Amino acid sequence: MPPVGRKAVRQVLRMLVPAGKAAPGPPVGPRLGQLGLNIMQFCKDFNKATENVRQGTPLPTVITAYTDRTFTFVTRTPPVAYLLLRAAGVDKGSAQPGRQYVGEPVGLRAVYEIACIKQQDHHLQDVPLRGLCKCVLGTARSVGVRIVDDRDASV
Repeated sequence: MPPVGRKAVRQVLRMLVPAGKAAPGPPVGPRLGQLGLNIMQFCKDFNKATENVRQGTPLPTVITAYTDRTFTFVTRTPPVAYLLLRAAGVDKGSAQPGRQYVGEPVGLRAVYEIACIKQQDHHLQDVPLRGLCKCVLGTARSVGVRIVDDRDASV
């Protein structure tokens, strides 16, 4: 039996849900329905919590389902690949990363800004900013976005 005041966790779901567009249809509805959770309540709560985020932005969401059919959820910042592709002005990455680049080149300032955005996630708060920038550069390489040095040379 769980300690008093704590609920027993039934399952933890990780999903990529578009901001402001949670609906009872796939992929949200079936996954929550399997656990007997109130799908409409999740959709309302999620859409209300993400109303200040640009609609349609994919947000990694961690949903904790409890045995008493209640739930909590935490949203994280958008994936690095999404942020890079948006900075490059394209919808899709390269079919041949490393050989073919897509969109406009992205500057190091944008890489730094993306790393700062990702550092807001709870699980990345202790990662140094330099390490996050290297991760962003690696993701840029894997999706086929060219990174250019846009720092001022006179500084």
